Amino acid sequence: MLDKIKMGVAIALVVAGVWGYYYFADVAQVLRVLMVLAGLLAAAGVAWLTEPGKQLFAFGQEAWQEAGKVSWPTRKETVQTTAVVFAFVVVMALFLFAVDTSLAWVIKMITGRAEA
Repeated sequence: MLDKIKMGVAIALVVAGVWGYYYFADVAQVLRVLMVLAGLLAAAGVAWLTEPGKQLFAFGQEAWQEAGKVSWPTRKETVQTTAVVFAFVVVMALFLFAVDTSLAWVIKMITGRAEA
C-alpha cells in the first residue's frame, strides 16, 4: 500500500512540474523548463524508493551488463554492412522505378492515351 502512495506522490510531482510550467507563463522559459525537470527528477527519486522502482533499477543494471557482453561489430564491418544496405536500396529504387514506368506505359497503351 505504501508503494502505491509513493507512486501517487511521484505522479503528483510530475503533474505539479507541468502545472508550474503553464501557470507561470510570464516567467522566463528557462525557469519554466527547470520546473518541469525538477518535477520529473523528484518523481523519479520518489518512484525509485518503491519496490517496483528498485526492481526497475536492478533490471536496468542487468541490461547494461548484458549489453557489455554483446559482440559488437568493428567499425570496418559496420561501414561495409552500411554500404551493402545503401547499394541494395539504390538497386531496388531503380528496379521499382523501371517497373512503375513500364506499368504506366502499358496502362497508357491500353487506354489509348499513348503519344504517337
